[in-house]
Amino acid sequence: MAKRGERILSKSSKVSKASGPKGPSELGDVGNAEGVRITGRGRPLPNVSEKPGWDNATPGPLHLLGLQGMPRSELLEYLHLTAELAGEHKSNHSRGWEGTADSGTLKGRVVANLFFEDSTRTRTSFSIAAKRLGGDAADLISAASSVNKGETLIDTARTVEAMGVAALVVRSKQSGVAHSISLNVACPVINAGDGKHEHPTQGLLDIFTIAEHYDCLASFNLSGLTIAIVGDVISSRVARSAIAGLTTLGATVVCVGPTSMVPASVKSLGAQIDRDMDSIVERADALMMLRIQFERAESGGSSAGAKTEGNKTPGIASVREYRERYALLESRAARMKKGAIVMHPGPMNRGIEVDGPVADGPRSVILRQVWNGVLVRMAVMTRLLSS
Repeated sequence: MAKRGERILSKSSKVSKASGPKGPSELGDVGNAEGVRITGRGRPLPNVSEKPGWDNATPGPLHLLGLQGMPRSELLEYLHLTAELAGEHKSNHSRGWEGTADSGTLKGRVVANLFFEDSTRTRTSFSIAAKRLGGDAADLISAASSVNKGETLIDTARTVEAMGVAALVVRSKQSGVAHSISLNVACPVINAGDGKHEHPTQGLLDIFTIAEHYDCLASFNLSGLTIAIVGDVISSRVARSAIAGLTTLGATVVCVGPTSMVPASVKSLGAQIDRDMDSIVERADALMMLRIQFERAESGGSSAGAKTEGNKTPGIASVREYRERYALLESRAARMKKGAIVMHPGPMNRGIEVDGPVADGPRSVILRQVWNGVLVRMAVMTRLLSS
């Protein structure tokens, strides 16, 4: 484990300009669709499409900004700590948590959730994790923040930090915001999702859920497993983090979808590509279904959440066509290999990428992912904030 005071910055694999995180020349100081000022104090938004490298020798706080480029040893530290916490706490859906008392890691400390993008499950998960560690959480959401008055995201983060919080959990519509904030504050920063770039805690919980199901929590050796990520990969920060972590641990990752959602550039992230859902469904050990991210379509397409057959959708002719070719229908799920599982990072559009009976069926570990998400976030905060 890295010593306290060492700094972790994740690498970011190069992504095509059309699909990947945008650099300073594209976002600039004011240049985003919402009119939100990102930078402050003369520092540009970092170009996360470049590889900043790891800098463990630089004094400063530890951060979790992404899984791309993270060494296997660092990845395992987070996962083994999660396994320890899982052993201490057991799930009971009727009575909530059962297990040992709170660790006290965050006793008397507050974690600030700076969510400049809508979220329910991720923000709530971080809040519950902080409370389970004996601390508290303060929520700042964009609709009620001074960002709407013209304040930069950097100034907002520094203002909240000045109130004495222990860490900042940052979610944004723009890629690279968490990284930029980490360069301007003195407390740990946890990336809770930045644009189309990364969502590292989601990647960790997905990996942990797969390892738990296949009984390899001791080693987290995923060699021999084939994980299919199906759907709107080009828009998915979840997919980028999952590909990075899963391949680091030896799994084979296959991305499935139309060319508009799974372009050839996805191979540069370390994944294979398959256009035939009916072929992959019979050989995958886990199927991770992604929703169509209507809200991230740069132009055209339906409005978010549109489900009518006649409407055009980002990169495909219609929702009906997408379902026919790529959805996890009951008929397809019936052909899954023995022991294979169904996953979804949420929010889920039932009846589009996955049928309701499949999402609620015996193969589904979707709610287990939610449970493990709290454990993973407890582990992340414990590692970043422990003395």
